[in-house]
Amino acid sequence: MKKTLILIFFISNLCFAQNQSAYKNGEWLSFKVSYSGWLKAGKASLKLTEDKHNELFHVKAVGKTTGAIKWFFKVEDNYQTYFSNKSGLPKKFIRKINEGGHTKNLTINFDQINNKAIVNNIKKKSVNEFSTKDNVQDMLSVFYFLRNKYNLDEIQTNNDLYVNMFFDSENYEFKMKYLGLETINTKFGKIKCIKLRPFVQSGRVFKEKESLTLWISADNNKIPVRIKANLVVGSVRVDLDAFSGLNHPFEIKF
Repeated sequence: MKKTLILIFFISNLCFAQNQSAYKNGEWLSFKVSYSGWLKAGKASLKLTEDKHNELFHVKAVGKTTGAIKWFFKVEDNYQTYFSNKSGLPKKFIRKINEGGHTKNLTINFDQINNKAIVNNIKKKSVNEFSTKDNVQDMLSVFYFLRNKYNLDEIQTNNDLYVNMFFDSENYEFKMKYLGLETINTKFGKIKCIKLRPFVQSGRVFKEKESLTLWISADNNKIPVRIKANLVVGSVRVDLDAFSGLNHPFEIKF
């Protein structure tokens, strides 16, 4: 459960969009999380607001454990990003988490011109500078960046997609595979989805490098509808539970 937000936000970068923007000011997405297919584990949400004066979008992502799980493993996570409403590149990233007593509190300021990231580790009272790749993304901004950058027609089944990302103090290349289209049953009705397979690091959290499968709405919104992950112990399922402020009609078959 402690990786719930990472499952939702990190793997969500699989979204592809059309020529017009996939999102707008006020978009809100809420998710429910279950463990091993039946145990209610938590909830998470994404809220997008726009600061037109400073030409920025601000995303706030929060998640926490609920139900019986919170009594023996409490999670309270807060992730935020500020990214350009023109280029989609991040300016500032915030990570403040408490996962079963494991805490982190840091901010990352991005210098996209000079390819630098300034990491202020508030908990450890340290500030360090790291070199980054061109057009680097953080784990939240990449979700919105790719929703507008890629057209689904350009992606062929079993082709891989690569994205430069920076997280905490590391550069890494995120990779995922497009698996085709699939219509799935949800609480809202039947939704046609883009099915993808992100590659993750096996051993510590995930059972193997292809332990994740996710489904993204195949309409112009490109929002996460479902995520499944096989963990070293058990499995996690994340489902879209509520939404508002979408930029396009949500295509549902009743």
